[in-house]
Amino acid sequence: MPDAVVIGAGPNGLVAANLLAGAGWSVLVLEEQPEPGGAVRHDRGVHPDYVNDLFSSFYPLAAASPVLASLHLEDHGLRWSHAPHVLAHPLTDGRCAVLDRRIDVTADSLEAFAPGDGEGWRRLCRLWDTLHRDVLDALMTPFPPVKAGARLLRKLRAAGGLRAARSLVLPVRRLGEEEFTGEGGRLLLAGNALHADLAPEAAGSGGFGWLMSMLGQTYGFPVPVGGSGALTDALVRRLEAHVGELRCGERVERVVVRGGRAVGVRTSAGAAVPASRAVLADVAVPALYEDLVGLEHLPDQVADDLRRFQWDFATFKVDWALDGPVPWRAEQASRAGTVHLADGVDELTRFAAQIAMHQVPDRPFSLFGQMTTSDPSRSPEGTESAWAYTHVPREIRDDAGDEGITGAWGPDDQERMADRVERQVERFAPGFRARVRARRILAPPTLQSLDANLVAGAINGGTTALHQQLLFRPVPGTGRPETPVPGLYLASAGAHPGGGVHGAPGANAARAALRSARVPVLAGAQRLLTRRDRTGRKR
Repeated sequence: MPDAVVIGAGPNGLVAANLLAGAGWSVLVLEEQPEPGGAVRHDRGVHPDYVNDLFSSFYPLAAASPVLASLHLEDHGLRWSHAPHVLAHPLTDGRCAVLDRRIDVTADSLEAFAPGDGEGWRRLCRLWDTLHRDVLDALMTPFPPVKAGARLLRKLRAAGGLRAARSLVLPVRRLGEEEFTGEGGRLLLAGNALHADLAPEAAGSGGFGWLMSMLGQTYGFPVPVGGSGALTDALVRRLEAHVGELRCGERVERVVVRGGRAVGVRTSAGAAVPASRAVLADVAVPALYEDLVGLEHLPDQVADDLRRFQWDFATFKVDWALDGPVPWRAEQASRAGTVHLADGVDELTRFAAQIAMHQVPDRPFSLFGQMTTSDPSRSPEGTESAWAYTHVPREIRDDAGDEGITGAWGPDDQERMADRVERQVERFAPGFRARVRARRILAPPTLQSLDANLVAGAINGGTTALHQQLLFRPVPGTGRPETPVPGLYLASAGAHPGGGVHGAPGANAARAALRSARVPVLAGAQRLLTRRDRTGRKR
């Protein structure tokens, strides 16, 4: 009987398993897909000569994560690669904002939009330099982050106190207007905020845009050499080195609760798998509570909270094999790993508003990845392995593009939406479509079929909006990995601090399980000491 069963071999599940195995626990990881990785996998499904990441591709949070750093995955084969520029945000008139790990390059790019904006960027970087280690420590630990939070508050006071805090809770549109005269700096902040489901006018989107921008400035947006699955491979190798066990193709259909405690799981094949100490679930929150556990084992309030649970936007992705580099109108974009495609902040607002109105956007803001530019091993020399993803409403009522996309995501919907994404690329890179050798479409239902946690294409495990963060994530409570069922721990992106490949939800769940297992030992030791005191013997 293993000490712990981990449901799901995504990055959070594998991080949790590694930490438990490293602490001496016997660990079994069960994954329903035929291979591990969750949303961190690659293949050659677009063209045999091209490596394409199925889901996530760029990993600034992984590069910054103290959790992943502690695992020393480089010792297990992981290697990182960077594009010459981190990110570019071109405009259709040929201007381009550039984010580069060299602060002078970023600042000069923004200075070209408006005098003084280079210094505006440096000012934001100085705030980051003061706060960033404590910001990351606070983000990566369960809420409330007592020690890191106290350090962060002290440094925040020194960096401007309430004025600095105010800047970080601003909508990103307002933050950009306050910090920059020209459009370049505003574009970098707003485009990075839209990596989540945060509209430019949403409270807190400024802080998220600043965080992502500063991560890129400091750590870049690195990619694993050979494909995103190389990160998964390193986690699996490390787990196996610590004698952890991974079984793929085994779907868990139930968490077994006995005497009010999680004591194991049952698979879809009918196998009972006991766990002597803990069950950790790298599983979407509604699926865990409603399907695997069952509301009968949970407080009544949980059912009401789940009814209010909000998903993030759905995602639509296209992968390409290109027979040449992307013909960007703005030359700087050709050296960037990530390219944001929206013709100004107003177009970002328009895009987010259409989603809010349940319309398929007619000019979809797209995040475009140039993978061979980032890692030359991804495709033959002179070609490009590329992708773009955009967001669409989870429930579609209308098509703002007037092409009849219904949201049923049959073949016609998929082809029309992929064509629309390609036309968006063409606005910034005339001639792009002529370079497409092959393409693959990953509509929201396809994404979910490949990873059950990506429900309707939601990639962050629930909205990033303030009302479902910190102590409100995943439902109002403590913001911790413990669940209402003793012995069961939430280890997915549904837990604080949320989406992104950084391993924090898995690490928090593993540490909570380890702490819980120590409590009976400490209590037993205290009882023994008390008995010795009563007999007059020395402690």
